[in-house]
Amino acid sequence: MSTKALKATESVKAAEIPSRDEGVSGRELVEVPESSRIKATSHHNEPMLRDMKEKNSIQAKNIEELEARLASKLAKAKSEAEKAKAEAEEIVVVYRDDAEAAQVQAREAAETTQTQAYWVVELAKCQSQRETLEEIHARDFDLTEEIIKAKKLEAEARALASDDDDDDDEDESKSGEDLDGEKVFP
Repeated sequence: MSTKALKATESVKAAEIPSRDEGVSGRELVEVPESSRIKATSHHNEPMLRDMKEKNSIQAKNIEELEARLASKLAKAKSEAEKAKAEAEEIVVVYRDDAEAAQVQAREAAETTQTQAYWVVELAKCQSQRETLEEIHARDFDLTEEIIKAKKLEAEARALASDDDDDDDEDESKSGEDLDGEKVFP
């Protein structure tokens, strides 16, 4: 109801009606029934109430549509966020695994390099020892057995110091020559 209709129902109007009594002068106040005033006011306000109800109904539908759209967009955004989070977690797992594998590979490479460096030093020692023995043998000392042992040790150290297959070393030792192309002493 509008505020006008409420004000009309709150107060009771009094109408002046001329009196029917003779000898009574003036007018008497007669009360108009409230129900007739309400009917008159409500008939007047009915189109306005209908319009307001229609507007309210339209607004309620618009609000419902907006809420439905927002709920749909929110659900879509949540779904996309969950997908992105899952993809990010997968990427993190892959990178973590790759990092761990790289660390293991680096550790193994460092160990291999250390081992190879050790055997290169051993090879140098064996070569020096063999050369010394050959020099002594060249001065007519019989150190043939020591030279053969030194050459074997040198060959083993060379094999361990290099990354090549051991097959090449075996083929050369069978031919009667050492790795430097020198004849092996019997």
